[in-house]
Amino acid sequence: MKTVLMEIARNLRERMSDGVLSFPLTPFTDSGELDPAAFRAYIRGQLEADPAAVFVACGTGEFFSLALDEYAEIVRIAVEETGGRMPVVAGVGYGWAIARQYAERAAEAGVDAVLLMPHYLVKAPIDGLVEQVRRVAEATPLPVIVYQRDYVLFDAASVALLAEIPTVIGLKDGHGDLDRLQRIRLAVPDDFLFFNGVATAEMQARAYSSIGISAYSSAVHAFAPEISRAFRTALFAGDHARVDELLRGFYQPFSDLRDRRAGYAVSLVKAAARLRGLPVGPVRAPLVDPTAEELTTLKALLDTGLDLV
Repeated sequence: MKTVLMEIARNLRERMSDGVLSFPLTPFTDSGELDPAAFRAYIRGQLEADPAAVFVACGTGEFFSLALDEYAEIVRIAVEETGGRMPVVAGVGYGWAIARQYAERAAEAGVDAVLLMPHYLVKAPIDGLVEQVRRVAEATPLPVIVYQRDYVLFDAASVALLAEIPTVIGLKDGHGDLDRLQRIRLAVPDDFLFFNGVATAEMQARAYSSIGISAYSSAVHAFAPEISRAFRTALFAGDHARVDELLRGFYQPFSDLRDRRAGYAVSLVKAAARLRGLPVGPVRAPLVDPTAEELTTLKALLDTGLDLV
């Protein structure tokens, strides 16, 4: 078992250091129903861009709005469509009892690992957060990557405890506190996975790379793989002028638009995908779609970004 986990972790690490991570959207109909056929068509388009790995039913994929049977269906489709060409990681979350149910469905679908997202509603002490991870990890044979963001925040000592759990293989960081993250990195084995998971992660990708964390989640890949790939190519070629051009011309104004309203880290991504003719439909409540004025601004930004690449 340990050998299998190490192989999965090694494969993920190598893939993540060599390409963009895809976080697919989950398509809904105009009435808010899951659209499996649209998801299958959409994820095929994502796979044509050859991402390093696919993280299905996570934050960008509106995991928090999916019923268990809907979740199981899109995870199964993602595994079928990738066909083993790249790792598939599925989001799980809520309290540990519910997270275990989602992890069970993910394992049945044949994913490579799960991303354990923040639990629901309550703030908890750090020893409780560690116990939450432990409970989920003990209930699934799958490797677990822990996602810290919002009111889930670990310190170096607690992540060292997480790294001792046999199936916990990594940490996705959504806080952007690089001093804290550096201390965490130094407290765990060298083969522990880390990646940048802040909103519009490209904005901080260069800073994360400076402390040895090169992998990041790219929401932009969900609607414009061309822009996402161009940025990563420039970043890892050390082409700082090109990185600045893309940040100044596209990523920074996109982030400014994202910050206008809560939930726009997902809503804008889905709206941009629709602007490109992708069959993803609207967001589900409690998220809201952008206004007509914001869509006009978004369309201009998208055109600028595509012109840049």
